Amino acid sequence: MSEWFDSQKKSISRISKLLQERTEKTNPRHNVTVDEAKRLAKLEAIADKLRRGENVQNRQLQTWLSEEEYEQLDYAWKEQLELREELRDKPNGLKRYEEKLREATFYYNRAEGYSSKGKHSTAKKFYNKSESLCADALEILQEILHYDSSLRVWFDRDIDFEVGGDLSANIVSLPRLVTSRSNEKLSDDSRLTSKQSVKLAVVVRAMHNIGRDTAPASKDDVSKLDKFLNVDD
Repeated sequence: MSEWFDSQKKSISRISKLLQERTEKTNPRHNVTVDEAKRLAKLEAIADKLRRGENVQNRQLQTWLSEEEYEQLDYAWKEQLELREELRDKPNGLKRYEEKLREATFYYNRAEGYSSKGKHSTAKKFYNKSESLCADALEILQEILHYDSSLRVWFDRDIDFEVGGDLSANIVSLPRLVTSRSNEKLSDDSRLTSKQSVKLAVVVRAMHNIGRDTAPASKDDVSKLDKFLNVDD
């Protein structure tokens, strides 16, 4: 858990420095008023709680965020809920691939079990069956991505069918869906983030905007901010 806290602090530090460098020249922070200083202090305390993984109730956020900032929070979380709903409804091609990979994993685990008991000839049969199913899964993968390359976003790694690449017909190298619970999965869907992180991103943006004449962060800056802050807890 401490590693996660350290990572969050480093991410906030990096993005804060980036935004500071890009905006101070064009839109520096003026001398804040008493009310602005109070709001900034409250938001900093809220951000610290969120980084520690503590719960911050919506009514507290409503008190210290502007109406527009609070609407951004609500909108961002609704987007996350819609994305989660979308991930529950996998395209049929992905379901075919997932099922074939599941079969291959079943036979591989059986093979491992027999091998650990010294039954190597039986284990070999199951290994061979698993490899055959992996080859089928690879064929399905090539087919579905050939007809719809946008489906790559559903996988946990870059997929390269070129000779010499990391991809081959075995349990370890075959890509997993980002919705999979497999121990072999390399990453989750990069678009997904926790509610805690959504709150933190909005609070940090609000802190940054205090004392400036206009909202200083460009779309590119906001994108980078979200990238740094959207770390699942």
